[in-house]
Amino acid sequence: DHIIAISDQTKNDILDFLKIDANKISICYQHCDAKFSIKKSIEEKNKIKTAYGLPDQYFLYVGSIIERKNLLQICKAIQINDGKCNIPLVVIGKGSTYKEKVKAFIQQQHLEEKIIFLSDNPNLKNDDEFNSGSSFPEIYQSALAFIYPSSFEGFGIPIIEALWSGTPVITSNQSCLPEAAGPDSLMVDPNNATELADAMLKVCEDESLRIKMTTRGYEYVKKFSPTQAAESVMKIYQSLL
Repeated sequence: DHIIAISDQTKNDILDFLKIDANKISICYQHCDAKFSIKKSIEEKNKIKTAYGLPDQYFLYVGSIIERKNLLQICKAIQINDGKCNIPLVVIGKGSTYKEKVKAFIQQQHLEEKIIFLSDNPNLKNDDEFNSGSSFPEIYQSALAFIYPSSFEGFGIPIIEALWSGTPVITSNQSCLPEAAGPDSLMVDPNNATELADAMLKVCEDESLRIKMTTRGYEYVKKFSPTQAAESVMKIYQSLL
């Protein structure tokens, strides 16, 4: 009877691929787990950083390790910034063939100390807080910035998790990512490692920029609240009665 799209980009994709009447499609934005909006204390964040062996400062990537999400480009950007910004990258996510390709690059460029695959940590294999994601707010809120240079998404929930966490976001200028991240996140060409490196260096060096991105990003992400998500879906149901 009606189609719900999770972003304007997804609506456009449906129109392009399936040639469906635009009047039959409505946009209802998603939200993320409310735990990300709960601010953690310094003590709570330090507890998780100590338990997981996290560095004092780090960039963060969360997501499947597959080609379109471009983890390799982040690694290339870190290599480009070597000596200028020595903030390591913490990676949370699983992968197979593409992950091995990324690890081969890391080994070739001697970046083993700068890329931390947290999901590979044997000490966390049976850690309930990590495996359930209940400790992720502390991980997000401790990060210098969240990096997500995906080339194609339906919405990009990890971006919403970062914004609710008060973490600056660097993401792709393609697909739905600008829509999810808002005007005060940094947008880059997901296939341009130099452009990504420049954005990471800006965030690394400019505290006032980080504060602006955090403050304005937190205001922007309020449009993706659970209440608004529920109300928008309910309006669709009621319109069909």
